Amino acid sequence: MITLKLVHLYPREMNIYGDTGNVLVLRRRLQWRDRPVEIVPVSLGDPIPHDADILLGGGGQDAAQGEIGEDFAGRAAELRAMADDGVVMLAICGSYQMLGHEFITHEGRRIAGVGVLDVVTRGQQVRLIGNNYVDTPSTGRLVGYENHSGLTTLGPGARPLGTSQSGRGNNGQDGTEGAVRDNVIGTYLHGPVLAKSPRLADDLVQRAYARRGVDTELEPLDDTLPELAARVAVGRPR
Repeated sequence: MITLKLVHLYPREMNIYGDTGNVLVLRRRLQWRDRPVEIVPVSLGDPIPHDADILLGGGGQDAAQGEIGEDFAGRAAELRAMADDGVVMLAICGSYQMLGHEFITHEGRRIAGVGVLDVVTRGQQVRLIGNNYVDTPSTGRLVGYENHSGLTTLGPGARPLGTSQSGRGNNGQDGTEGAVRDNVIGTYLHGPVLAKSPRLADDLVQRAYARRGVDTELEPLDDTLPELAARVAVGRPR
């Protein structure tokens, strides 16, 4: 059985509202199945392993995005090549924004993205905050927590991850949440999202195995607790 290599991008700078939990969830779900997994943290200036299977990035304050902006932008060609090669990516909030073309703060300052996703984000002073759920065509309902002032619009090269509730999601206006291109997924759902969305967690793993040419069925797990947590979160007020 091959060892899946999970790369955690900017674990110190981009880790807000539990996003490191996505790494922990994937590792634990693989370990429960007795499947080997390796976690590789990549911080400022560190090389990204050439044999990465899944790349995970979290969210951070705007200041953190500015701190890593130059380093992130310097990886643009490499990240685009990885996306083109089918590497699985899950980018949350700030990382999602920086996978796009650019993030424009509400003061008008431009932070260059890397162009992996065909999205642009513009900051505003009003924040979209609270529990949110997103209905997706492939992995059912995803449940998480959003807290962002950036409003993201999708270009023709990306499709929405799913549909959001009114006033939430990518921009609070068009009913979309997140963006998908090939094996790259961006979303505003913190929480961490994978803790309450086990079908998405397993979908990422299946994509990674498929890219490596491994045709495998994942052993079923008891997801009673994550599904209960999702129902409770959906029922809570914002």
